[in-house]
Amino acid sequence: MSGRFLSIGECMVELSQADSGLLRKGFAGDTFNTAWYARACLPKDWSVDYFTALGDDPMSGEMMEFMQSAGIGTAHVLRIRGRTPGLYMINLTNGERSFSYWRDSAAARQLAADGDRLREAIEASDVLYFSGITLAILPRDDATTLLAELRRAKAVGKPVVFDPNIRPRLWSSLDAMHSTISEGARASTIVMPSFDDEAAHFGDGTIAETISRYRALGAAMVVVKNGADGATIGTDDGEILVPAERIDTVVDTTSAGDSFNGAFLAKFVIDNDAVAAARFAAGVAAKVIGEHGALVPAEKLGL
Repeated sequence: MSGRFLSIGECMVELSQADSGLLRKGFAGDTFNTAWYARACLPKDWSVDYFTALGDDPMSGEMMEFMQSAGIGTAHVLRIRGRTPGLYMINLTNGERSFSYWRDSAAARQLAADGDRLREAIEASDVLYFSGITLAILPRDDATTLLAELRRAKAVGKPVVFDPNIRPRLWSSLDAMHSTISEGARASTIVMPSFDDEAAHFGDGTIAETISRYRALGAAMVVVKNGADGATIGTDDGEILVPAERIDTVVDTTSAGDSFNGAFLAKFVIDNDAVAAARFAAGVAAKVIGEHGALVPAEKLGL
């Protein structure tokens, strides 16, 4: 079975520390990272496309070329005159990572401004993926447009997958964050939260509470990631814990959740077996955190 996987969100320019005080340039972003790992894990007869907005500057062109070289389709990427991509820099202090962002005028904030083009991209796809960050960076009306189109896709039976990926500083208020994240879940078939986020920002005391809350909002399946404690799958059939795969040395946890999501969905859309998909994704995520950087090449994943 072939199909089209569409990931919707923001890819940014990444600056990380290199030798001699220099900075290394890359490209990354939560939904793009997931698209990267979905592409690495899906059969070749599946296409993986990215929906975002970029500028008309050289850096936007370079980012487009990078996506294409990774086998990720860019036909639905909007190009906006006078705009540029967002940028973030990784700061390292005694091995601990922190981030500085420059994204207020990023082109990706306008990715849902053209509702017709958004609908065209969604209608051309079989599986849709988005995140809480996707919703957070959009103007309120544009977020409403995106959610309406995703609800239409869900209503006709397309899998719509949502990672809440909660980042409070991107939201105008906690009320806006809580209500919009909940609306994102209502538009979705599968919700893939991280338990530490849900405990911190929704007050969930247990994974069962997280599953129950998102199931009550209309998700048919909830896959709660909980780091080294594995992932719990909640459906009508109950809850199943799939253990994480242990590794000796954790090098870099960047993109652990994104890689799990991409690998899980790649396996699940083919076999429709959530437990097998979670076991496969745990193996991929274990390899990712054993390497540096958000985007680990497929050959290092053993795929």
